[in-house]
Amino acid sequence: MKNNNISVFIITKNEEDRIAMVIKAVQIFANEIIVIDSGSIDRTVEISKSLGANVFFNEWNGYGQQKIYGENLCKNDWILNIDADEEVSSELKDEIINLAKIGFEPDIGGYKIKIVNKFRFEKKPHKYAYYYNQLRLYNKNYAGFKDSTVHDSVVIKDKNIKIGQLKNIIYHQSFRNFSHWIEKINYYSSMQAEDSFKKGKKPSEMKILLSPFLAFFKAYFIRRYFIYGFNGITYSLIFAFSRLMKMIKTKEIFLTKKNIDL
Repeated sequence: MKNNNISVFIITKNEEDRIAMVIKAVQIFANEIIVIDSGSIDRTVEISKSLGANVFFNEWNGYGQQKIYGENLCKNDWILNIDADEEVSSELKDEIINLAKIGFEPDIGGYKIKIVNKFRFEKKPHKYAYYYNQLRLYNKNYAGFKDSTVHDSVVIKDKNIKIGQLKNIIYHQSFRNFSHWIEKINYYSSMQAEDSFKKGKKPSEMKILLSPFLAFFKAYFIRRYFIYGFNGITYSLIFAFSRLMKMIKTKEIFLTKKNIDL
């Protein structure tokens, strides 16, 4: 792995209950682990340092901005980005180790990895769990995060560079419990509403009325939440609520702006 060293960076805030699991899962193949903290008041920083991570403070300005700051700190060309609610599976760990030993292909700028939903009380994701496929392991010379407060995705800088696909997965447990899920919805929907306002996307009343029903359908059938039985209905209702919150907050911003201008 001499010429194929990998840096891992993780953004955090108050993740003392999860950060150790995340770091330990990547220690075997990463010769550099960086934690970018935006002001934790728990033991996140202490735990990260105790596990050998380099910890940096950076004031929060948005997801994309925080990720760009993180990748700029990485010394290696090859970077794996994971969040504090994501765990590299043991199978993916072995796959990355083997890939680094063989050597990264020169015409490939990065590899997509499946990020699979793992709900609370599950040791592993359901066999048919919903996943999204993202570019997470990449060469920073050919790819990087885009500057967006809401959308933190990696984009390829050179269209001639190929993207590979890894077989194994990352476990994603987005919320600790239902209260935490609602807190995240409240926070994230506010950012989404601001982003929609800046783009001039004012939702109609009809769209506001229909959005929760369409969102429920998407969650229950397209995201396959029906595989979780009764819990799947609960998850779908909360997903629908998140879409409604985004819509009504966006409308609220437009109305507020209109009243200020009058």
